[in-house]
Amino acid sequence: MRDTPNNESIIIEYGFADSTGDDVSLIKNNWEDLAEAVVRGVANYLGVPYIPVLGSNIYVVKKGDTLWNIAKTFGISVTDLKETNNLTSNSLSIGQTLVIPNAESESDYYIVVKGDTLYKIANQFGLSVDELKKLNNLNSDTLSIGQKLLLKPSAGKDITDTYTVKAGDSLYQIARKYNTTVDELKRLNNLTSNLLSIGQVLKIPSEPISDEENIIYTVVAGDNLYQIARRYNTSVNAIKEANNLISDSLSIGQKLIIPR
Repeated sequence: MRDTPNNESIIIEYGFADSTGDDVSLIKNNWEDLAEAVVRGVANYLGVPYIPVLGSNIYVVKKGDTLWNIAKTFGISVTDLKETNNLTSNSLSIGQTLVIPNAESESDYYIVVKGDTLYKIANQFGLSVDELKKLNNLNSDTLSIGQKLLLKPSAGKDITDTYTVKAGDSLYQIARKYNTTVDELKRLNNLTSNLLSIGQVLKIPSEPISDEENIIYTVVAGDNLYQIARRYNTSVNAIKEANNLISDSLSIGQKLIIPR
């Protein structure tokens, strides 16, 4: 190590050959998992993408992911996911790796290959295209090679809570009341707009999404929606929907929810 100053050295200690415990047998029986853990750790340290081994219980966070969505996909609770990964908040970062406890069987998923279409995959597994899109929260028919698609409903909790719309209600107010997001309410209820009608019954997620998933921004002099949207890598329409804005006008000191 002293003679290689231009290289960064890594020492990995799995155990001790002369240990009086179970070090040797643990290494012999789990060497593949240990080796993969090293690859994952080095990738995270260097800040390069990590691709989990097919069938492993490792999930790599993508843009738009939330703890609630990930937990629902794998049929587990947010609490279990946080405890397994020693998370103290609901914040996630793109590329972060999560260990999925008691993840569903790999047979519940399909990996997209060249030439695949949603219609072809749905037909192969006895599903409709709409069912396949709903299972995977897809907004378009576009697929990418290597994409992982859920083929069976999650074993997690059912959406059992409902809310009846009253005069003056908005999606934003209801989302805040139940600690979820406007986008999640729209997805669960197949809504294409933010319009509601009195007496309408809405499904409410049984496990709430933390407010930490959104950012609260205070408008300052010179701000406009376009600048704020660019700063937080979102769109003007997304900010307007989250805040029920009907125009692009802002006022100094105004509080805005910035959806992630």
